[in-house]
Amino acid sequence: MTTLIVTLSSEPADAAAVYDYLLTPDGSALAEQSRAPLALLPQVGSTGEVVALVAANKLSWHRVQLPKGSLGRRFLGDAGAPRLRAVLEGLLEDQLLDETAQLHFAIEPKPDADAPVWVAVCDRAWLRGALQALEQAGRPVSRIVPEFAPDSLGNELYVMGEPEQASLVFASADGVALWPLSKASVALLKWPEQQAIVAEPAVAALAEQLFGRSVTLQQSGQRRLLALRSAWDLAQFEMANSSAARKRKRLSESLGSLLKAPRWRAARYAMLALLLVNLAGLNAWAWREQAALKTQRAAVGEILTRTFPQVRVVVDPVVQMSKEVALLQQSSGAASARDMEVMMGAFAALAPANTTPTALEFTAGELRLKGLKLKPEDVSAIAFKLKPQAYAASVEGDSVLIRQVVAP
Repeated sequence: MTTLIVTLSSEPADAAAVYDYLLTPDGSALAEQSRAPLALLPQVGSTGEVVALVAANKLSWHRVQLPKGSLGRRFLGDAGAPRLRAVLEGLLEDQLLDETAQLHFAIEPKPDADAPVWVAVCDRAWLRGALQALEQAGRPVSRIVPEFAPDSLGNELYVMGEPEQASLVFASADGVALWPLSKASVALLKWPEQQAIVAEPAVAALAEQLFGRSVTLQQSGQRRLLALRSAWDLAQFEMANSSAARKRKRLSESLGSLLKAPRWRAARYAMLALLLVNLAGLNAWAWREQAALKTQRAAVGEILTRTFPQVRVVVDPVVQMSKEVALLQQSSGAASARDMEVMMGAFAALAPANTTPTALEFTAGELRLKGLKLKPEDVSAIAFKLKPQAYAASVEGDSVLIRQVVAP
């Protein structure tokens, strides 16, 4: 994945400002390194990412012991972030020159709740303005990394910048220290002979002169690639929300690329083929189920016509068979489920004691019992128990209607 690393300008965001940048195809190799205004920065497309690099002189580092419970499972989520920021403001208030409300905080990755944690601090308005300028230029940032972080360089002293404004940087487990490169700082530092000094080519000669020994050359781009591999991400607290929005936008762009980009044509054809195969399979399954249902209906119709030869046209075999059975019972004099005596007997067996109707109305398959004073729960219980006997019971005013139903 192509990554564009942009070093944020130390000055307030300005469209005319020139930014240092580098491109890497895989996070290890350096493909391009240069300087350009915002509008001329390279585009990485929907599959790449833009990483903002915060220079060492824009950050201060502080180590604090957080109170128990400050680092919950989702301490940077919507619920925990305000509380944790308030805790950091209280702990760092005496260590900072600026008002804490004007500063942005970021804590170390994977912090240990039982040990002191490193906190990076920078100007909030400056960082927000720099990110907004990049986003307006069509280069939304997905991650913010520090140029140096605690223990990022081991035991090496780094010399960087231009000869007129060169700096010394040392990052270790004890923090990040920054000094101007001068005779006084070199004398005060007393850098051990056995420990290496790494310098950018522009200041290598000056560093060798002041330290009185040779230095190891390293391009600034190589150092920024090392920063890219850091686990740090300064997009926390209020900056984390904008980071999430940018990630959603990147996901939307990736989906758009999947639908339109030529390089995904084969994948789109494969997905379309898979969809067509599934659609054909569903249609085949539906046809098979319909054929089985049609066969079952034909078998029921055959039973009807074989049992009752007088039925010549089969429309609904279940209903027709029920009617034919009822007519057969009626002609033979046997009581059927549609008779009033049978329906009254079924109701009486389930009704509460001393339940007597004041009037009866009966039509074929329907019995209306008037004047019953039953509770709704009693009627519900009776209807539930009558259902297995192919009867339905309902309340209509002061009457209970019982009718025979035929299962579909």
